[in-house]
This record gives sequence, C-alpha cells and structure tokens, in this order.
Amino acid sequence: MNNLGKKIMIAGAGNTVKYFQSPKIIAIDPGASGGIAVFLVNEKRLIEVVPMPETPTDMLNFISKWQVNSICYLEKVQGLPGMAGSAMFNFGKNYGYLEMALLARKIKTVTVTPQVWQKALQLGTKGGRSGTQWKNHLKAKAQQLFPNQKITLKTADALLLLEYARLKEKL
Repeated sequence: MNNLGKKIMIAGAGNTVKYFQSPKIIAIDPGASGGIAVFLVNEKRLIEVVPMPETPTDMLNFISKWQVNSICYLEKVQGLPGMAGSAMFNFGKNYGYLEMALLARKIKTVTVTPQVWQKALQLGTKGGRSGTQWKNHLKAKAQQLFPNQKITLKTADALLLLEYARLKEKL
C-alpha cells in the first residue's frame, strides 16, 4: 500500500497533516510499560510520542504509519533477575512483535542496550536507588531534554533513547 499523500492524525496535535516523507527516527522502549517516540529529522522536531501500543496489530499499525524513510533505535533488552517466568515470556513476545513489525515494514533497526545509551547520555547508574527512584531520575532527564513534551514514566526511556539516536546520527 502506498501511503504517500495519505492524511494521518498526529497524537495530541488535534489536526491532520500530510504523511511525512522526510527522514525520521523511531525510538522504542519495548516493555509493556515502555513507549515509542518519533522524530522528524529535517525539521528537528518530535512529532509523536505514545505509550507502548497494547496489541501486536496496534504495534504494526503504529510502525506502519511512520515506515517511509525511517530508521529505528530499538532498546535491546532481556529478562531481569527475579522476573517471573510468565512475565519474562510476555516481555519476549512483545519484543518479538516489534522486531517482526520493523522487519515487515523494512525499517532499518539499530539495537542498543540500556547501559550503552544511558552511559552516552551520562545518566549514571541505578546504584542503590530503588526502581521508582531510578525511573524518576530518567524521567527528570527526559523533561530537561524535551521541556515542551508531556512525559510519563512510560515514554521517558523512549525519549532518552531518541536523544541517544540523535547523537549517533549527528543531529
């Protein structure tokens, strides 16, 4: 299906815009409590930020909307110590759905571990902080970098990963 010229809705924009043919960066924090951020390279602006879509079809539909002339930075993650087997299985399924959606839409994908992007952004390490304290630290950094964007715990990592991608792509 050719999406050129197709009108789409931008989340939170309240109006329709023409489909962007310009280069884009898609940054994905793949957890169920993760999110996706999309950046328009030529205009150097964030165009959409959403919590992780809930179903495989929703994931594919979202990625399909931005597939033309895009590169994706996907956080490379693994199960965490102490994570229940069923939770780890579901986490892996979500990651696989995203990989397949990106592959199906022929979007070049760069995988990067949290340790790599967090070090590049000089975020420090979790250390003795609780999970909540660490997530709030990451959210605060995302708020500094994107002061005009509503940022939640679900979207903060995707935005930070986007900042890492911008550094790597020299934008």
